[in-house]
Amino acid sequence: MVDEPVSCNAVILFTEGLFLYGQGQRVVGELENGRLSDKPEQMSGVPEERLAAWGEVYRPRYTGVATFMRQPLRELESEWAGTDIGLIGVPFDGGVTNRPGARHGPRALREQSTLMGRINHQTGVKPYDAAQVADLGDVPIEGVYVLDRAIEDIEAFYSKVVQSRIMPLSAGGDHCISLPILKAISRQLGEPVGMIHFDAHCDTGPELFGHKHHHGGPFRVAVEDGALDPQRTIQIGIRGPAEPLWGFSYDSGMTVIHIEELYAMGIEAVIEKALEVVSDGPVYVSFDVDGMDPVYAPGTGTPEVGGFTSFEAQQMLRGLTGIDIVGGDLVEVSPPFDSANTTALNGAQMMWEILCLMAARLSSKADQK
Repeated sequence: MVDEPVSCNAVILFTEGLFLYGQGQRVVGELENGRLSDKPEQMSGVPEERLAAWGEVYRPRYTGVATFMRQPLRELESEWAGTDIGLIGVPFDGGVTNRPGARHGPRALREQSTLMGRINHQTGVKPYDAAQVADLGDVPIEGVYVLDRAIEDIEAFYSKVVQSRIMPLSAGGDHCISLPILKAISRQLGEPVGMIHFDAHCDTGPELFGHKHHHGGPFRVAVEDGALDPQRTIQIGIRGPAEPLWGFSYDSGMTVIHIEELYAMGIEAVIEKALEVVSDGPVYVSFDVDGMDPVYAPGTGTPEVGGFTSFEAQQMLRGLTGIDIVGGDLVEVSPPFDSANTTALNGAQMMWEILCLMAARLSSKADQK
């Protein structure tokens, strides 16, 4: 027996000879005389084709501690060095105006993201070959019961992330989390960013009950705070009875594509319009799962009937390959209303698609050097 416990992030083992299943379903090593060896062990008899699909160290996807996309867990800032893309959970839903539960979204998305692979079969992007990707854990939010304080906590965390030259891909949480992320990114860049926004709602509404921070208004505040360029912002899939709230989108110069226009134009034309609007500047991609029809995303706070399909969402995201993406998020997954994990699975898939956009951009920049 080992005299003292040997820890491996979230797992503590006391028995010599056991394998440590660590970050992202990967075997970290074997206990040898109470010490952790450096070389991972491999299961015998694993076909090369399976290793190519799922990674150099194969383990069944239902085993191990779930991390985003089964990537290494690097919760401590001291562990961030060398990370290109940070996958981050933001377990906060203090800004919802209807059904709560999105605070549980990051955990559900981590679980379902273990089904994601290593290659985008349509675009050919292999994100883990192009970039060092890690799960940075969840944002520590002390102001859980004070909305303004929570927004400050989130912004402070992301300021550290972008100052470390890590591109953030976030899992909410409700949509109010996008505001502090945008502010941190734009401050680091020294300019407002453009945005491609998939949603049923524009989220540019006025104050609600005296509060500007709520999930129906982050992008209005982002424009007012100088973090978001409305002329380089496009909102796709908009519909529902909240239309009178979105006057700011039109007045500020945002491009709004309602769901009826999306189907009249066709997916290819929508992609072309999005690329035209954001042009060559830095772009943030924000995906609210309620942009999809409730058939594909029932577990969300404000579902709207008549949305686009999960396949159409994939096609639109894949069509954006090459944009100068600087960050992205996937928000509004509410597991308590997602009995079959359908929303979390579709959400994890869209998060994966955004990850591929990021990896493609980093690869392109590397080729230009």
